[in-house]
Amino acid sequence: MPSKIRLYVDHALGRDQTVPLDQGQAHYLFGVMRKDAGEVIEVFDGHSGAWDAEVVEARKKAGLLRVTKQVAPQRDPPDLWLLFAPIKRARTDFIVEKAAEMGARRILPVQTDFTNSERVRRDRLQAHAVEAAEQCGGTFVPEVAEIARLDRLLADWPAERRVMFCDEGLAGQGAELPVEKGPWAVLIGPEGGFSDAERSRLAAMEQAHPVSLGPRILRADTAAVAALTLWQTRLGDWA
Repeated sequence: MPSKIRLYVDHALGRDQTVPLDQGQAHYLFGVMRKDAGEVIEVFDGHSGAWDAEVVEARKKAGLLRVTKQVAPQRDPPDLWLLFAPIKRARTDFIVEKAAEMGARRILPVQTDFTNSERVRRDRLQAHAVEAAEQCGGTFVPEVAEIARLDRLLADWPAERRVMFCDEGLAGQGAELPVEKGPWAVLIGPEGGFSDAERSRLAAMEQAHPVSLGPRILRADTAAVAALTLWQTRLGDWA
């Protein structure tokens, strides 16, 4: 039996709740996936788990669902942020998608001294995070923040949140990640690496913990996946 289609809806969910569909959702369900009234899909709102929902109305530009039963509880990821410098568009999309799949709670594009990328559209990246959650069986959608300058973020950095600073300058060295639970962030640099000023700023932060991601310098998109994997296996919900 094929798995049900999963759809994120920005609408509170509960038994017998009706959920209106916008034009894009209606086109996907009824135009692309050929669903019709009476069929059942799975929906989630990011807060109350996953639910079965029956198609009540199926029209070209709109539709209506009726929620029938909960099929999975809400599963929130660890309190982990991913900070990364945007790169080329397709590879930036990849980073956001994988961060959502791998359990980042918040995704923050940052402008570093050496960031060299196209303009970042937050709405497009947020849509990629939603799609990733739909496809990987998640019930949580991470927020994608507007791009911000790294120095300004660090100036107001929360005292309780540690930073796993992935420094390509440590390639081949054995920098250990402390096993301390709580709020964390993973920081990935741009293709040109971090500047000396940024390294000095991070070195002066009590919350920052520089780490190596192995003996080779990784591309930014590869580094993001490697760093999230390392953190999740040591401190996250994979441990």
